[in-house]
Amino acid sequence: MKKIILLSCSVLLLWSCQSNAQQNSETNTTEKNKKMDTAVKAETIYQFKVKDLYGEEFDFASLKGKKILIVNTASECGLTPQYKDLEAIYKKYKDKNFVIVGFPANNFGAQEPGSNQEIAKFCEMNYGVTFPMMSKISVKGDDKNEVYQFLTQKSKNGLQDSEVEWNFQKYLINEQGELAKVLSPRVLPTDAAIVGWINEK
Repeated sequence: MKKIILLSCSVLLLWSCQSNAQQNSETNTTEKNKKMDTAVKAETIYQFKVKDLYGEEFDFASLKGKKILIVNTASECGLTPQYKDLEAIYKKYKDKNFVIVGFPANNFGAQEPGSNQEIAKFCEMNYGVTFPMMSKISVKGDDKNEVYQFLTQKSKNGLQDSEVEWNFQKYLINEQGELAKVLSPRVLPTDAAIVGWINEK
């Protein structure tokens, strides 16, 4: 009788160990899947559609496979001459899967006060800008545009939190539509940090 009881206890103990091991394995698998889901859920720039300076729809999905430099611009800023260098690198690399997208914004020192039409005229007349320019938006505060919510929030872009410091801050987007780098307004468009990144394979 004792042998039967001992045998039964051993079987129960073995079954319990196997059951716990299976539960632990399932828990670990679930946690791994959750981590993978979190990684997969990082957004890309391709989900956004905006209006350009002329009121036409601009779909970021049309830029798949390209490296993208996104910059907030202003017409009356000490950094406004950066338009010249932006246009220069755009012309040099636009045929090598690179594009610049400008977002005029009046968030800093009221240095972009004009209408979309006035901004378009200013860019063309003063700097011969040919890269895509979007309608004027807000890049900070309660009315921050959804593109800039993506660019500045790690929970959305998967890379880092940031604040737009001033006009002409640069956000670099890789060929998969993911945020790759954030560069301060004073980093020139012709800086090695940008040109080197464009040329990376």
